[in-house]
Formats: sequence, structure tokens, C-alpha cells
Amino acid sequence: MTEEQEQPVFLDALFRQKRKHGKFRLVAPPRLEGAVADTHAHVHLLADPALEFARCAVWGVDFVCDIIDVQEDAPEVFDRFDGWYVEAAERLPQVVECTREMLAAGGDAVTHLPDGALPAAFVLPEGAAARPLPWLRLACGVHPHNAKFYDDAMEARLVARLADPRVCAVGEIGLDYHYDLSPREDQRQAFRRQIRLAHETGLPVALHVREAHDEAFAMLHEEGFPAAGTLLHCFDLDWGTLEPWVEQGCYVALGGALTFKRCQDTRDAVARTPRNLLLTETDSPYMTPEPMRGVPCGPAHTVFTAACMAEVLGCESAAARAELLAQLRENARALLDRPPTAWQQAHAPAAVNERNCE
Repeated sequence: MTEEQEQPVFLDALFRQKRKHGKFRLVAPPRLEGAVADTHAHVHLLADPALEFARCAVWGVDFVCDIIDVQEDAPEVFDRFDGWYVEAAERLPQVVECTREMLAAGGDAVTHLPDGALPAAFVLPEGAAARPLPWLRLACGVHPHNAKFYDDAMEARLVARLADPRVCAVGEIGLDYHYDLSPREDQRQAFRRQIRLAHETGLPVALHVREAHDEAFAMLHEEGFPAAGTLLHCFDLDWGTLEPWVEQGCYVALGGALTFKRCQDTRDAVARTPRNLLLTETDSPYMTPEPMRGVPCGPAHTVFTAACMAEVLGCESAAARAELLAQLRENARALLDRPPTAWQQAHAPAAVNERNCE
């Protein structure tokens, strides 16, 4: 477990910045003119997934795509989402009430805030307790870190999961030459096989690429970019790296890195990217946006990335921000919220029990 995942779990919808000596400071979220989508999260890895879905409802994150790895994540994860949703709906009024109580108390009853640290403009959205939970879709694949385990048996388990009509993409898949946790040739082979699965199933791919963008692009060109679409997840580089992907019509998803001081090149690249190819994400529980680095990231944190993107794209008026947010949300739903593919309709019974493929 990482240091971020060991942080205390607060039972409200507030955002916090970690300070010294175990203290936290509240951070006021941006006030957005529309709902936002988290196109890449690992909500099941967070300490309290039901709480995270309730927080999404409070702050207007109305779409979440959860990424599941057939090597790392237990088969039961697929079966637990319904329970988390029921629990989230039951707890949402309590989460809102707890938030109101914390704000009324000045925040220091639990968070040990210094005097005067509570943002004066921090106000819960109207009707927060009655807001709908986010619509959930799933993506499933084998991460390049786990490519060394990829074999026919693992592929059979993956195929069974891809037949689940909740699954909207093959991912996250790709190449990671930064950590090299799997031999590079194993990464290449697993990547190629999963691209072929995307072609077979009619699903888009969600890519994890690190220090291997040229090679990943070449492999996709050889295998063929999936007709259903390609999503370049967690982009944090420059326009020179991004341009060929944009020219190919690939979607690019931006998370917390967009807010990092070191990522001016990324913000410049976003400014040059057609808006119909832009997506927002979190990569929860990782990549927490500024100014909350050091605490676990949840899908509700998408609002900070969306606000940063609006600023990068020069959306100064409320109308301009609303138009951009509507575009980003439409991009996410158009790529990741389609009806089941013909292949899924034909193979859906195979997704009922993964153990049949073991």
C-alpha cells in the first residue's frame, strides 16, 4: 500500500491538502457550469468506493470509467460494484450532512485546520443530497507491468470479461519502458494480442504508454488503429509527442498532471488539440491534482482538472466554460458509453462466470 492510500478516510465530501504533522487544510473546489466525466479511474482500489461515488454525486462527476486488470484485480471486483452503488445511494444524504457539519464547525473538528484556513467561499451545490450517482462503465485489460503473465489462459479470462456489456474498452494496455516491470518483448506481445482483441470485439482501446510513444504508435499503425477509437491515457508530455496521435484522431485524456507546475508543455499541447478529442480523467487513486498532492485521488477530483483545462483553453466566461464542459462530457460518452457491440451481444453469456475460463 502506498503512502497516499494509508491516509485517513474522511466521511464527508470535502477536498483536503496534506500539511505537516498530520494536519490537513480544506481546498475549495472550482464552481463549474456543467457535469464532468472521469474516463479513467481505479475506484475499486480506494479505501471506500461507495463514499467516492457519493462524493462524485455531490460535485457533479456524472460518468466514471473504472479500469480493471485481470492479473491484479480479483474477479469479485466486477460483482461488487452493484453493492457499492446501493451503499452510495444510501450514504449520500449522510455524506452531505457530515460535510455541512464540518463547514459549520470551521473544519477543525476533524481536520485540525489552523484558524482562518477554511475557505470563505466554500458552499455545497444546491440539492447535493439528491444528485444522481455517476453512470459507471468498465474497461478491462492487462497492464504492461503484468505483460509477463500474459498467456492463453489469461487471455481467455480477459475475453470473458470483455463480453460483459458494462465493459466499454480494452484497457489499460500498452508499453511502459520507464519501470520495465515486464520484459519489453513480453510487453510488445501482450500489447499486440490485446489490440487484436479490440478489433475482434469492436471495442476501443485505452492506452498506458510511458517512454515508448513512438513504438506504441508504430505498433498500432501495423496492427491497425481500432475502428471504435483509441484513448491515450494520462498524457503529460509535449505537442511534438502528441501531434501524430491527434492526426490519427486519437482521444487524449488529461488528469492531475495537467495542473502540475512542471507540465507547461502539456498545457501548451492541450491548447493545440481539437476539443472534440479531449477527455478528463483522474487515474484514481494516483495523480492527485494540485494543490492536493500527497493525498489519495478520487474521481471527484476531476473537477480540478476540468477547471484547469478550461483555463488553458481560454474559457473565461461562464458560457464558454459551459460549452467546453458539454463538449468534454460528450466526448467521453461518445467513446465510452456506447451500446454493447455485436460481438458482446453474441458472447455475453461467457461473462457470467470468469471461473469457467480458469
